[in-house]
Amino acid sequence: MPKWKVGIVGLNRGKVFADIFKSHPKTELVAICDVNHQLVETVGKELGLADEQKFVSFDDFLTKAPLDIAVIATPIEFHTEQTIKALEAEKDVLCEQTAAYTLSDCERIVDTVKKTGRVYMMAENYIYFHYLRKWKEIVSQDKLGKIVYAENEYLNPIVPLLVKEKTGEFSWRAFRAPIWYCAHSIGPLLHIMNDRIVRAMGILCDFSTYPQYKDYIGFVDAEVGIFQTQKGAIIKVLVSNVIPRGHIIYYSLYGTRGYLESPREGERGLFYVSEEMKAPVSFPCQIVDPELPQGIPEYFMIEDFLKAVETRSRPPIDVIRAMDFTVPGLVAHESALSGGKWLDVPLFDW
Repeated sequence: MPKWKVGIVGLNRGKVFADIFKSHPKTELVAICDVNHQLVETVGKELGLADEQKFVSFDDFLTKAPLDIAVIATPIEFHTEQTIKALEAEKDVLCEQTAAYTLSDCERIVDTVKKTGRVYMMAENYIYFHYLRKWKEIVSQDKLGKIVYAENEYLNPIVPLLVKEKTGEFSWRAFRAPIWYCAHSIGPLLHIMNDRIVRAMGILCDFSTYPQYKDYIGFVDAEVGIFQTQKGAIIKVLVSNVIPRGHIIYYSLYGTRGYLESPREGERGLFYVSEEMKAPVSFPCQIVDPELPQGIPEYFMIEDFLKAVETRSRPPIDVIRAMDFTVPGLVAHESALSGGKWLDVPLFDW
């Protein structure tokens, strides 16, 4: 079979995708694009690409490169327009999370996918963490009973990425509400629980850590979202860009018969089933599959995406599921700005 021709826009995060697609037996990397000309030249040289395969204009990238697939790994503010342009140009799209920043943009993306019939997948790689895939198997076997509560803490102090120390220039992340960036938090939980969020509320902390930047929402100490699912479970999410704790990705699932908890430190969490165990047992929580040389989460994600492209079917994180992972955070932030009242979360469907 001919190889799928792939182009990647956004070469900071996109370099990871470029390396995988370049070596994948079913794909050919034919183009890269970034507004940073020097980055295009550097990455293009590393990948062995010719001058005509390197672009700084997204429109030229779409019209001049022979693409089947466009991978969008740019800052989130560009996702909506670039996704829509690529779909309307008859490209299948793998787009980094978050899908969009507004409900109206989410609706535009959904409508465009329906109109064009192209394959769209949001690149939420956390659901492909090795241990979370194992959690999915455990929950699917009904080991924990009915899931009644789940939790995530996503603490990622990225102050140097919010503002440049030497110049004082603020990046796009400084204008991003922490809970907007919730797909890493609720995505894996909803995937494991096979559930959707129907109501949300949010709470904002103060700007005590960086009071000098109180006009930039990305510097808020933390933001908390509380979510209610269709099946009646409650999910709590804590997100912060500035708390000086170090990078933490913590998940827990509590059911009527047991629970799963990831570690805050190390690689072993806890697993307990009341009918089978006298006490909790240690559970390995590796992100990468230790038994596979290509076992990084992005590899499995790309495999699922290519399968959908090949069969013209819906991928695991299709456009509807992408909005399930995106919209609750937008609504939770709206709630936080209005004093923390419960708000309904709109659901998109085919």
